[in-house]
Amino acid sequence: MRKLNVKLVSLLAIMLLVSIFAAGCGGGGEEATDEGNEEFKVGFVYVGSPGDGGFTYAHDQGRKYLEEQVPGVKCEVIENVADADAAQALTQLAESGCKIIFSTSFGFMDPTIEVAEKYPDIVFMHCSGYRTAENVGTYFGRMYQARYLSGIVAGEMTESNLIGYVAAYPIPEVIRGIDAFTLGVRSVNPDATVKVVWTHTWFDPAAEKEAANALLDEGADIIAQHQDTSGPQKAAEEAGKYSIGYNSDMSPLAPKAVLTSSVWNWGEYYVNAVKSVQEGTWESGRYWGSMAEGIVGLAPYSDVVPDEVKAKVEEAKEKILSGEWDVFTGPIKDQDGNVKVAEGAKLTDEEIENINWFVEGVQGTITE
Repeated sequence: MRKLNVKLVSLLAIMLLVSIFAAGCGGGGEEATDEGNEEFKVGFVYVGSPGDGGFTYAHDQGRKYLEEQVPGVKCEVIENVADADAAQALTQLAESGCKIIFSTSFGFMDPTIEVAEKYPDIVFMHCSGYRTAENVGTYFGRMYQARYLSGIVAGEMTESNLIGYVAAYPIPEVIRGIDAFTLGVRSVNPDATVKVVWTHTWFDPAAEKEAANALLDEGADIIAQHQDTSGPQKAAEEAGKYSIGYNSDMSPLAPKAVLTSSVWNWGEYYVNAVKSVQEGTWESGRYWGSMAEGIVGLAPYSDVVPDEVKAKVEEAKEKILSGEWDVFTGPIKDQDGNVKVAEGAKLTDEEIENINWFVEGVQGTITE
């Protein structure tokens, strides 16, 4: 009996060693997916959380679409990252084995470049910035096109002819959005003006809502925004006024206020970017997608928007989609009445990307 026990113990020990060895060698250092594909890690750094209902939510919807469409992809996300902490978050994702990392806020630009230098074999993609490197690219969309269309809605629906605009920072990305929106407003209502209040924050629901309330107190009956959360939309609804959302369809968050929203559709871009890295075809560059490519667009209209207003928007949209016309086509004056774009001329992409002046019809200053 003693000899039998010894043999049994030896057999069990061998089986245990075999199982440990098999577990250690099964993935070759990479986890395997249910489909049998090796795991491909993708990192995302968010300035807020998907619960903001806006900017980060839109990116997170794109991330989910990526995971659904590309077998083997596993995403690692770090949320609520301040600009000062971006380098740490990017380093954490690089060390965790991510093959491509998306940094999704303008303030992450310099940290992205700095961290990318330390990890030359990893691809970094920065949203809305302009700095590139051998392993760093940028991506964004021509949101100004959707802004213009949403401005037509606002221009038609305002009764006070004062539209409030809650804006984050006076940088070209935000300025061109305000300009495009105002051009849309005044294309149908030359008497309307757009008043801008700066919050100097991307993500602060309370500050954004407070700025919207200040504009409402001054007589604005529609609130637009370049902010990451739905705070301004909620302020408009509570005041019994209308609003234009941004980043995602904000109507579920303020259903009585939101007329439409200028929205991002990141999913297909993320799929294409990740596949290019997987296939070894990725190259550094600057992507600036148009409405025709589907990366920007308008959310569904509220039921209170009349059909004739929708028709005007669709007419302008077709001109943009066809390429026969774009938003920054002259004649365009600045807010002091000076002609900045002559009739028949249009701003170049470089001029649009670096715009630092307000068009006629904007109330506010860029230096606030």
